[in-house]
Amino acid sequence: MITMEETRTYPVKKPQPKKAVKSVALPEVRLFGKWPNVAEVKDIGLKNYITVKPLIVPKSFGTMSGGRFHKSRMHIVERLANHMLVPGHTGKKHRVSSGYMGGRSDGNLKKIETAFAIIEKKTNVNPVQVLVTAVENAAPREEVTSYQLGSIMARDSVIMSPQRRVDKTLRNIAQGVYKSAFGKKKTVEDALADEIVAAFKSSNDSHAIREKERLERESIGAR
Repeated sequence: MITMEETRTYPVKKPQPKKAVKSVALPEVRLFGKWPNVAEVKDIGLKNYITVKPLIVPKSFGTMSGGRFHKSRMHIVERLANHMLVPGHTGKKHRVSSGYMGGRSDGNLKKIETAFAIIEKKTNVNPVQVLVTAVENAAPREEVTSYQLGSIMARDSVIMSPQRRVDKTLRNIAQGVYKSAFGKKKTVEDALADEIVAAFKSSNDSHAIREKERLERESIGAR
């Protein structure tokens, strides 16, 4: 039997719409607080190996170390800074040392920041884009390898992997800066700016461009 209490209807409260949250425009993350982290990579082969992401200070403190292709996830400016700390091998020997630049990561980043200001003044282009284009222009495509063939050492040309192309170019830029600045009157900042701008313009004044042409000439002769 249905009672009156069970048949009584109660008013249903309609859900009230939530108040709209005001969208807050976040400030743009700029490299060193000055330049947009925007750059176009035109070389399809290097597109996945040159990283430009929103960072103020390009320093990962080793959090990306380990795993395959971990270097390719690092900001391109951080990779340049690491190469400038230790320019590395020339030929088969580790002959090039960076002197007082070694082990001073923060001071090295400060020098890159000053060099970027010089680059912007010379080119009127975002220095991040100038660096990316310089790496594309100076990246070699072939190199020569040696292997044992019977009792002789044979040489053959091989195609470089994309990650090695970027690493080799950054090393050549660092070594060009070392040769231009260390022990000379020219400052590191000016030498770095001149090297990047010359590679950006594909000029033979760039040590990296000259090394690229030398490697490709040797590989043509070893085919």
